[in-house]
Amino acid sequence: MFNIPEITGLDSRVGFIRIPPELDVPLTDRVRRILDAASFRRLAKISQVGFVSLVYPAACHSRFEHSLGVYRLALLFIRRLEHLQGFADLITQHDAELLIVSALLHDIGHWSFCHLVEDVSFAGVCSHEFLSSRYLFGGEISDILRSDWGIEPDEVFGLLNKQLANEIDNNHTESPDNAAHQNLPQQKLAQQKLAQQKLSRNFLSCILSGPIDIDKMDYLYRDSLHAGVPYGRNIDYERLIGSLCVNGCGDGLAITEKGKTAAELMIFARYVMFSEVYWHHTVRAASAMFQRLFGELLDNEKICLDELYGVSEAEFIHLIMRSAKGTVGEFLAEGLFGETRRLYKRVAQFGIMEQPEIYCKLAGKPYRYLQNIAERISETILGRRWTKRATVLIDAPPVEREIEIKIDVYFQKEKIYKPLEEISPVVRAMAKEQFDDYAKRVRIFAHPEAAQILRKDENIIKILNEILEKT
Repeated sequence: MFNIPEITGLDSRVGFIRIPPELDVPLTDRVRRILDAASFRRLAKISQVGFVSLVYPAACHSRFEHSLGVYRLALLFIRRLEHLQGFADLITQHDAELLIVSALLHDIGHWSFCHLVEDVSFAGVCSHEFLSSRYLFGGEISDILRSDWGIEPDEVFGLLNKQLANEIDNNHTESPDNAAHQNLPQQKLAQQKLAQQKLSRNFLSCILSGPIDIDKMDYLYRDSLHAGVPYGRNIDYERLIGSLCVNGCGDGLAITEKGKTAAELMIFARYVMFSEVYWHHTVRAASAMFQRLFGELLDNEKICLDELYGVSEAEFIHLIMRSAKGTVGEFLAEGLFGETRRLYKRVAQFGIMEQPEIYCKLAGKPYRYLQNIAERISETILGRRWTKRATVLIDAPPVEREIEIKIDVYFQKEKIYKPLEEISPVVRAMAKEQFDDYAKRVRIFAHPEAAQILRKDENIIKILNEILEKT
C-alpha cells in the first residue's frame, strides 16, 4: 500500500478545497505550491468550454477547476487499484505520484480556444500537450517537481506526450555499433529497464487519457453540471471506479462485469454531450467564425503565436480584437467578442442520415479545402462583392476522429476478459466511425445578411454538388 499523503487526505477533514458539486479536494503543502504557481493560476483565467457559454450561459467554469477535479479522480483511481496484484507489480509509489502530479498538470499547456485551432492544423501551431514544456522545464513548476515530489519534469512531459515519448524511447534504443561497446548482460538489463518504464508509462497514460479515463470522467460531469443539462450527470461514477481492474495483458485498464452498465452510460453520455452541447449549431457557428478569424490573422502575420500562448483569455481576446482591426476578420471578431453578439446563421446542414453524399464529401476534409468550397459558394450565389468578406463558412468534423472505445470486461467466475464492444450493443453503436458521424454535422454558416439570400436560393444544394464535382 502506497504512503502518499494526498490519498490519505481523501478521508481527512484537514486541508482541502471545495469544487462543484460539493467535492472536497485534498491539499498538501506540495500541492498548494503547484496551485499557487503563476503558470497554474493562469488556468483560472481560461474557460473550459469556450463558446459553449453562448448557448449555456452558466458554462463559464475554468481549466483550473477541471484540473482539480482530474487530480481528485487520480487519487480515487490509485486508491482503488493499489490493492490489486497486477497494479502493484507494475506501478511503484514513484509512478503513482507521477500520475497524481501529471493529472494536476495535464492542462498546463492549454491556451484560450486552442482545441479549435488544433482541430484545423494551422501551420506553426503547437499542440497544447507539447506547449506544457513551457511550464514544466524551468521556473516554479520544475523546481517544485524536483524538490517536493522527486520527479523530473521530463517524466511528466513524457506522460502528457505519449507519442513523443515513445519516439524518444525508440531513438534511445542502441544501434548495433553502440551495442558492441557494451557487454551482453548490461545491454539486456538496459533493454529490460526501458521496456518496464515504457510499460508503466503506457499504463499511467491509459488512466490519464484512454477509453475510460480521469480526464473524460471529470469534464463530462463538470461540463454537464455547469451547462445545466443532465447528460453527463447520470453516470454511476462510484460503481465505475469500484469496478476498475488491470487488463489481461497487464498493460492497461479493464473493468469487472459489475461496471459494464456504468461504462455504457459514460460512453453514451459522451455521445450526447457532443451532439447536444459541444456540437450545438450555435456553438459551432461561433467556432467556425473563430477558426476563420484566427486563420486570417495568422496568414497575414497579424498575430504572434508565442504571445498568445501564455496569456489569460481576456488578454487573448484583447489581442485578437486589436489585431483584427481593419482586416477581413474585423466583423468576425466584433461578432464574437464585441458588445453586441452577431453570430453567423445556419444555412444548411448535412449528416450521415441527411444528405449523406454531401456529408461524406466534406466531413474530415482539411480546413483549407473547406474554405475554398465556401468561397466558391459565396462567389457563385452572392457575387464577388461578398467573397472577400469571409461571408460563407463550412464547419465539418475535423480530420482527427474521436478516440476509439476499446476496453475489456473481466468476468470473475469464468476468469476471462471480453471486449466491451463485443458484449454491449450500446458500445457497438458508438464505435469510432459511428461516434463522429452521428454526433457531429457538416454545416454551412453565413453572414446574417447573406444568410437571408442563401436560404431563399433553392439551388444551393445543386450548386454545392456541382462545386464538389469540379473540385
